[in-house]
Amino acid sequence: MELFRQGTAERLAAEAPLAARMRPRALDEFVGQEHLLAPGKVLRRAIESGELTSLILYGPPGTGKTSLAHVIARHTDSDVEQINAVTAGVAELREVIARAKDRRMLHRRRTILFADEIHRFNKAQQDVLLPFVEDGTLVLIGATTENPFFEVNATLVSRSRVFRLEPLGEDALRTILDRALTEPDRGLGAFRVEVNEDAMTHLIAVSNGDARIALNALELAAMTAPPDGGGVRRVTLQSIEEAAQRRALVYDRAGDAHYDHISAFIKSMRGSDPDAAVYWMARMLAAGEDARYIARRMVIHASEDVGMADPMALLVATAAAHAVEFVGLPEAQIPMAQAAIYIATAPKSNAVVRAIGSAMSDVEERKADQVPLHLREPGHPLAAKHLGHGRGYKYAHDYAGGFVPQQYLPDSVKDRIYYQPSDAGFEQDIRKRLEGWWKGLKRYTPE
Repeated sequence: MELFRQGTAERLAAEAPLAARMRPRALDEFVGQEHLLAPGKVLRRAIESGELTSLILYGPPGTGKTSLAHVIARHTDSDVEQINAVTAGVAELREVIARAKDRRMLHRRRTILFADEIHRFNKAQQDVLLPFVEDGTLVLIGATTENPFFEVNATLVSRSRVFRLEPLGEDALRTILDRALTEPDRGLGAFRVEVNEDAMTHLIAVSNGDARIALNALELAAMTAPPDGGGVRRVTLQSIEEAAQRRALVYDRAGDAHYDHISAFIKSMRGSDPDAAVYWMARMLAAGEDARYIARRMVIHASEDVGMADPMALLVATAAAHAVEFVGLPEAQIPMAQAAIYIATAPKSNAVVRAIGSAMSDVEERKADQVPLHLREPGHPLAAKHLGHGRGYKYAHDYAGGFVPQQYLPDSVKDRIYYQPSDAGFEQDIRKRLEGWWKGLKRYTPE
């Protein structure tokens, strides 16, 4: 029976996808994540010393979270129990704990519990696990694509070390693919596969740092390529394009990718790069981001980083937001792109942001004087006569140019300047106008 089970396990392993077969078996086989696993780095030292505490491995798909958990188990001579936090019920967790207790008591062996999608643990699951994580019955290694400091239960995070895994670089992906092509037992070495450079470059590019995508696309392209007269399977650019189907966009509308992409989009507009702005917008739309969210961010950005340097930017952004509601996708992507290009190419000023920021700061921190008498609404005639409401107010239209200097701020902030126009775009004209109006009160005086 034992031989039968062993043979079945070997057969199932051989039938597994290439990405599963090529998982690293030892720490030295692990490719990438040098910031964690290079000699002398803290995680490598912990693994090599066997002094492991519970870990949360956080990063995009295909960066090695599951592989690293298994490498850690082998290197520390531990047994691995693997569960998915979505599907594992309390009963299954109790069975895992019971087996871990037996190993600890009878064989003095440590059990590593690898929990995929650890951010999905509910309170009942957590209540069952925590006592046994705390007493050392289990070493918990969790994997998640979500930021654990926001998405994982705080109790679990507080008992774990959090390590972020980064998307694999081009060199790391090439190393992994070359190993898969030459490895005779687990890889494709027995099939004599040759991949031309154009195909390899494209495969690395479309994988977007995800080794699983790269290996699975390579396997499909290789196994569907007919052997030539010499028995060689030649993988071309066309076969990789067919196997990969499309660029694998790493994106999660509720996770880090959502915020990273919108940040890149906004910073591209702020940096006056219309090409980058349109590119990041296209990336988000292709990944299924809500067009209304992108449009709202453009409306905010039009005031935040363009402001009065070009007041039309806000109107264009608002019109694009209306187009999203009125027209919908895919057609609305055209006015959205127009708005992004307009904002990116407009003169930039953050004077509006600084103005409201300074005013809000004064409102919170300075004495809140009452409204000056001459600015108060007279209302009832007796209020003007006996209380002085409105007395001394100068009606601007009674003066040449529709302007007359007078104090509009309360005494506690009467000398404060909140809006300071820049020299960009339309704000040059605004600055000159303000300097001319207020020179009698020495406000907006040129420096």
